[in-house]
Amino acid sequence: MGLYSSLASDKKQFAVLVDPDKYSSSQLIDLIGLSVESCVNYFFVGGSLLSDGNLENTIKVIKDHSDIPVIIFPGDELQINSHADGILLLSLISGRNPELLIGKHVIAAPYLRRSGLEILPTGYILVDSGKSTTALYMSNSLPIPANKNEIAVCTAMAGEMLGMKLIYMDGGSGADDPVPTSMIQKVKENISIPLILGGGIRTPETAREKFKAGADIIVVGNAIETDHSLLTKIAEVAYSF
Repeated sequence: MGLYSSLASDKKQFAVLVDPDKYSSSQLIDLIGLSVESCVNYFFVGGSLLSDGNLENTIKVIKDHSDIPVIIFPGDELQINSHADGILLLSLISGRNPELLIGKHVIAAPYLRRSGLEILPTGYILVDSGKSTTALYMSNSLPIPANKNEIAVCTAMAGEMLGMKLIYMDGGSGADDPVPTSMIQKVKENISIPLILGGGIRTPETAREKFKAGADIIVVGNAIETDHSLLTKIAEVAYSF
């Protein structure tokens, strides 16, 4: 079964986001072990800034220590590595920066074709989270206001109509506030493709609320870096549905 078929499962799923710059090899191995025990569905690997060149090593360590699929969550067109299983081909449909709508993709296309990775076309929507995140700064774009459900709905609908296979709503790394529950619910009611949610999820109660609202896959990164027990707790929430 391909990655997209897995991502499109009717079951709620949980992905751990790994920023290669934030983990030593020993810390990463500990995280992988806990993820295997907790039956995490995916590792998303990447970041807005990868200053240490650890992408390939991080992917290899994960592959050496688990069978959990590794999906690249790229911060730029250089974050391509054939050792992963797939890559989210992100188009920032919430912004109006042409480089992140199509420009970077044109540069990356021949490398992606040769990589052998499963390409997962993804409409990426940044939502205001109460602070300026790295994703906002690096993308040079404005997020959708948290109280403008109709803009998020129409943006997600347009993404699906343009052929995106996934919608990823994100408050950004280190977000103060997660994407509002009402916005998740309205978007999910108006699309027929999987909805991924990330940013600002720090408790299992929040994860449960967002799953109930319509999120199909929840992604947690920053919160797990400081509290590994949260990984197990959110995994338990995902498997309770």
